[in-house]
Amino acid sequence: MAPLSSPQKNNPKRQRLKQSLRSLIEFRGASELDQSQFQSTARKLYDGPAGAVLYLASKLSLHDPLVGRIIKTRRFDVTEFRNILDIGAGAGQILGHLLRETHPEARLVACDLSHQMLKRARTRMGSPRPNYLSADMTCLPFQDASFDCVTCGWVLEYLKDPRHGLAEIYRVLQPGGSLFLMATEDRFSGMLNSATWKCRTYNRIELQQAFEETGLPWKEQHWFTPIHQFLKLGGIIVEATKSPEEADESEATAVTSAAQS
Repeated sequence: MAPLSSPQKNNPKRQRLKQSLRSLIEFRGASELDQSQFQSTARKLYDGPAGAVLYLASKLSLHDPLVGRIIKTRRFDVTEFRNILDIGAGAGQILGHLLRETHPEARLVACDLSHQMLKRARTRMGSPRPNYLSADMTCLPFQDASFDCVTCGWVLEYLKDPRHGLAEIYRVLQPGGSLFLMATEDRFSGMLNSATWKCRTYNRIELQQAFEETGLPWKEQHWFTPIHQFLKLGGIIVEATKSPEEADESEATAVTSAAQS
């Protein structure tokens, strides 16, 4: 797989300052560790005390209620979906809102790399409805076109190359299916999150390119509130759609192979 090209640098001084801050603040393991080591670090982090307080932290930071606002006000409308996969569900930041807002007969699958986070989610949700499953988002144990909706909150940060995860999401999405994804942006607040949660950050242009290369063009960019949009806070929140038309055999092979390379 060819490396992602860097976004154009419209302001060289600003870019140099950002790179300097990133090298000082961000979690260095994101660039220094290989993918297996990177994921192992993440699993240990979330299995431990940090994972135990993540749900409370998301409440205090308002991430949980603000995500709920996007779903409840139907800016991302989940009411029509019948087969939904929530990747990185252990924190419950999306799963709890899906339980409340989706159709009561909709199938919900909650997956997470951390077994301990899944146990916490099962206890916290208090519902038999989701099917909890430990899985790596780069190798999802589902057949092609299994879901009409995939949600993924703050998980892509643990992939050195986002296309490996996005290609798997493309594969398990039905034609016309929707992806709702949140990721940490390479702004100052995101850099601090990187240091705390041992993850990487994404440049918005670079991430959009990765989506396009894996057949998931952005449909809409969301913001928690107008204030977040004005101040460019809250990270990257996007809705993407898989083409409703079946890809021809060559295109499907090319896209799916990204998950295997």
